[in-house]
Amino acid sequence: MKKKLIRVAAGQEPADLILKNSRVLNVFTGEMIETDVAIAGGRIAALGDYCNATKVVDLSGRYLVPGFLNAHCHVESSMVTPPCYCAEELRHGVTTLITDPHEIANVAGVSGIRYMLESTQFLPINYYVQLPSCVPATIFEHAGAVLSATDLAPLLEESRVLGLGEMMDYPGVVSCKPEILEKLSMAEGRIVDGHAPGLTGRELCAYIAAGIRNDHESTTFADALEKLRLGQAILVREGSASRNLEAIVSGIIEQGISTRFTAFCSDDKHLADLRREGTVRHCLRKAIALGLPLIDAYRMATINAAQMFRLYDLGAIAPGYRADLVVLDDLEEVSVQAVYKNGVAVNPDRVAADVRQISFVNSVCLAPVGPEHLTLPDLDPFPVIEVLGGEIITRKLLLPQTEALSRLEGGHLCKLAVLERHHATGNVGVGLLSGYGLRDGAVATTVGHDSHNLIVAGTNDRDMLLAIGELENIRGGVALVQGGKVTASLPLPVYGLMSDRPPEEFLPQLERMLEQLHEGGVPREIDPLVTLSFLALPVLPEIRVTDMGIFDVNAFAFFE
Repeated sequence: MKKKLIRVAAGQEPADLILKNSRVLNVFTGEMIETDVAIAGGRIAALGDYCNATKVVDLSGRYLVPGFLNAHCHVESSMVTPPCYCAEELRHGVTTLITDPHEIANVAGVSGIRYMLESTQFLPINYYVQLPSCVPATIFEHAGAVLSATDLAPLLEESRVLGLGEMMDYPGVVSCKPEILEKLSMAEGRIVDGHAPGLTGRELCAYIAAGIRNDHESTTFADALEKLRLGQAILVREGSASRNLEAIVSGIIEQGISTRFTAFCSDDKHLADLRREGTVRHCLRKAIALGLPLIDAYRMATINAAQMFRLYDLGAIAPGYRADLVVLDDLEEVSVQAVYKNGVAVNPDRVAADVRQISFVNSVCLAPVGPEHLTLPDLDPFPVIEVLGGEIITRKLLLPQTEALSRLEGGHLCKLAVLERHHATGNVGVGLLSGYGLRDGAVATTVGHDSHNLIVAGTNDRDMLLAIGELENIRGGVALVQGGKVTASLPLPVYGLMSDRPPEEFLPQLERMLEQLHEGGVPREIDPLVTLSFLALPVLPEIRVTDMGIFDVNAFAFFE
């Protein structure tokens, strides 16, 4: 291939494809260059005046930019299978994904990771994996699997595995927990992703000193700036529930901070938002609208992420780089006209069909549950979870027990329960929820980061129990109950995380359920499903409920 590439560049052989009359965005110099692009063997051979090719496409002055890179995402959070997810990313110009399959790993262990790799093996997208570093995320919940360094090490031989995924156990890093150090040593010389919300000072220095090179959990510019000053790259996140881009990019603009070590990511985004706005495309549009220089925004979407993950033949339009390209009608609107992967035009609608038979067992395995399992613990003051719009972090409210129960009775709070769903242990944690807004009924889901136990929020025990029963019947998913009846059901039988239906069938169901929840009281600035799914994750401030009880993240201990 190299010989052909050289000969095509030298004008000695015809190219496979020439994209003529394009305006190429040069991420190295920041220039817009009117030129032709010659492609051979899936790579860019040359830029210049070329006409001899098997195929010539006239772009008529349209913009040509490198394929976008999503620097950190959990495919399972889309609630569709990997091929369906990849189709949506391609539709909006993303040609490279850095994925962390810790959602499915928490349910099914190594076999879940292998499913994600195998189902994407032949797709027209660069699908890279960062191995889940924390399965389970902490010892304060029960997951479907436990993965040690010994379990993970063989997967490092896979060509599409780059390194170690987000290290959520930051106390374990700082305290030099042996099993954490073993995983970090296993990944020596590879990229290790971070997850350190609110970590600062000496503890942050210790965390970065362990070799953790990036972080996507910054919700404020001050947090991002401290990490950048210490040499940690910042992945600016804009997902369905966590929308942190405006705060960070506004700070970058105001203080004139370099964007060299920043990139865009989506983290968790469901199908409805994927279809409507994309991931990196949405970040680009929003950053440019805020006033970030156009070239800086496009570098964050392309070359910055590629170099962070040592993918040195991605992220630019230059000789020798992979011909992963996006044709745009407008740079500010990021209006995608065509996408090329390895020099071949991609039709996203043809990508969505799964490439292999899905094989899985029923992953919803609950112990019998009754009203007695939904009893609140006897705590005074009572710790209440307050959800926040546009965030997945929560605020801790401490209310006198009598006041908390009065607010629950008056409909100002919801009850929240988390049930272990992998091994029928019967573990149930119960707490109270403020700000979610549900006025009547209950909503339950088996998407519960990161251990993916069953989460149910409701205004009364009867409807909560009905929602739990519906999830058992449909083998996982989301269920909405109102007035003693199941009013909406969204089956996710693929490990209780993903639908086995085509996107065009699944998407209307998802959109209807989201609208029902908003009409039922959930504020518009809160994503009803993604927000709910994070209320059991005990590594995000300030308070959560796991299957073991109400957890104070700041103290890293249960309320007693």
